[in-house]
Amino acid sequence: MKLDYKKTFLIGFGFFGISVMWTLYNAYVPIYLQAGSPAFDAPGEVGFGLGAGLTGVIMTLDNIAALFLLPLIGLWSDRIWTRFGRRMPFILALAPISIAAFMLIPVAMNMIPPELSGQVGQLGTPLALFMVAIGIFLTAMAGFRTPVIALMPDLTPSPLRSQANGVINLMGGLGTVIATLGSGFLYSMGRMTPFTFGGVLMVIAVLMLFFFIKEPREFEAAAHEEEGLGALRGIKRVSPEARRSLAFLMGAIFSWFVGYNAVETFLSSYAVSELGMSTGTAPLLMGVASLAFLAFAIPAGYIAARFGRRRTIVSGLAIFGALLLTNFFLRNATLIWPILVIGGMGWSLVNINSLPMVVDIAASDADLGTYTGLYYIASQLAAIAGPTFNGYVVEWFGGDYNLIFIVTPALFLLAILCMTRVTKGEAKREKKPGF
Repeated sequence: MKLDYKKTFLIGFGFFGISVMWTLYNAYVPIYLQAGSPAFDAPGEVGFGLGAGLTGVIMTLDNIAALFLLPLIGLWSDRIWTRFGRRMPFILALAPISIAAFMLIPVAMNMIPPELSGQVGQLGTPLALFMVAIGIFLTAMAGFRTPVIALMPDLTPSPLRSQANGVINLMGGLGTVIATLGSGFLYSMGRMTPFTFGGVLMVIAVLMLFFFIKEPREFEAAAHEEEGLGALRGIKRVSPEARRSLAFLMGAIFSWFVGYNAVETFLSSYAVSELGMSTGTAPLLMGVASLAFLAFAIPAGYIAARFGRRRTIVSGLAIFGALLLTNFFLRNATLIWPILVIGGMGWSLVNINSLPMVVDIAASDADLGTYTGLYYIASQLAAIAGPTFNGYVVEWFGGDYNLIFIVTPALFLLAILCMTRVTKGEAKREKKPGF
């Protein structure tokens, strides 16, 4: 049994488009919210002059929307069938809405006169349009993300899902890299340009899915078996051992994402305050780890296929955690680079294989959207709790950013302990019909 790389890369276009738009959103929206504030230096940019705290609250709205919508849409998409399939209707309906709302964001910013930048009390109309645009964008994006991701397990046999998820993550990473490297040049051509660019790439991604990906008709009968919340019986259909494994696996996912968030959020601050790096150089540290993750994404899937998903995930957590703990004692500006390269490879062993483990606990492939949504409950809860928890830990200890190299390994250890109780989620031996 071999992975169909052509089909998997085509499925990956969905995640590619999502990653492009999220990267641009996260790059520019915080700047627009804070520009014009005396405490935020953004020469030549207009904005609403909000503080960092309120900006942080607004930037977590996507995680809150995702927490509720991703599992519900996953459940819903398991229980419908149309001539376009069960996932595609959500993609076709919500992707255009998200694109339109995305492109309204710079329209709102263009309504701000430079002389009123930062005077939020006098910016009622642009602020209203801006908030409506990001509200619709976040809701629509949360609504079709689960169907996009669920296409991978829908169309991939269980033994190949780790390898396929490596390809999907590679495509998502490629979208992030393209958006990151191209955004500066595009923005120099005008505020609208990067948003138009992101919207066009998302349109292309949706068209690729629509024309080249056909959902298996074997799910048509199952789609009408149970409606609404009754479909949650899909979780009850699994054995008590499987439900226990699912609970511990979700606990592990929550723990390792909160731990990873500490590094992701505060690594640049650590580099500047502890290692004396410049503000311009510091973000490259996380970039190196991300590139290592992408380079090792496909091999990580094959390693899991050879040695098992649980063993691979635990190994990745142990490798990354041990390297970070080593850095706590070294505080060396030279060694931090190879530590993060190897650590990024270790993180790929974890992240690439976690979604396949969750969906393969399902008693039936008819419930794959539901289980994809459960995966996102754990990861989005971590995305909400992580920044606050890790920020307060650093603050409680007097702003010592070196503590992230204790916090993250500790949470990785907690995740490993959870994984020792997980007995389900490995690749299934039986062959999926149609392959």
